[in-house]
Order: sequence, then C-alpha cells, then structure tokens
Amino acid sequence: MAWVYLFFAGLLEIVWAFAMKLSDGFTQLVPSVITITAMIGSVGLLALAMRSLPLGTAYLIWTGIGAVGAFLAGVILLGEAFTPLRAVAALLIISGMVAMKVSH
Repeated sequence: MAWVYLFFAGLLEIVWAFAMKLSDGFTQLVPSVITITAMIGSVGLLALAMRSLPLGTAYLIWTGIGAVGAFLAGVILLGEAFTPLRAVAALLIISGMVAMKVSH
C-alpha cells in the first residue's frame, strides 16, 4: 500500500506545481487553493508511504514523479520547450527512480 500512497503523492506533486504556475504568484484564488490543497494531500500521502518505505527511496520517487510530471505538464499543457537535453535530463531522473526502486 505504501507504493500506492507514494504514487498518488507524486501525482499530487504534479497538480500543485501546475496549479502554482496558474496561480500567478498566488494572485488567482482557485489555482492558489488547488495548490495548497494538493500540497497538503501530497505531503500527507508521502508521510503515510514513509511509514514503511526508507526515507531516501520515498523522497526520491516522490520528487522524481513530481519533477518529470511537471516537466511533461509544462511541455504538453503550457507549450514549454521540449529539447533533447531536457528530455535526457528527464530520462536521467527516471533512471534514478528505477535504480532506487530496484535497490529497495
């Protein structure tokens, strides 16, 4: 169950990062509320996952899902640049997540 918590914590990390971008520095009410709510949910689920997962593993997977997911959301939904170097960077993050998972 810890991995399920961690997966959804990572998804909420993407949600809050995307909503924070839309909040325009917390000047837009709805995206600001979504940001704060998703942050609380993300950290809460991370805490549940950490009951049985090692700190390093849980934190790396959580931030990795958030980082790669936010990168993809920016490219797909906001039209941000998708360059070869940015793609390699995302693949390196994913590689690190896989290595951490299999070493657990």
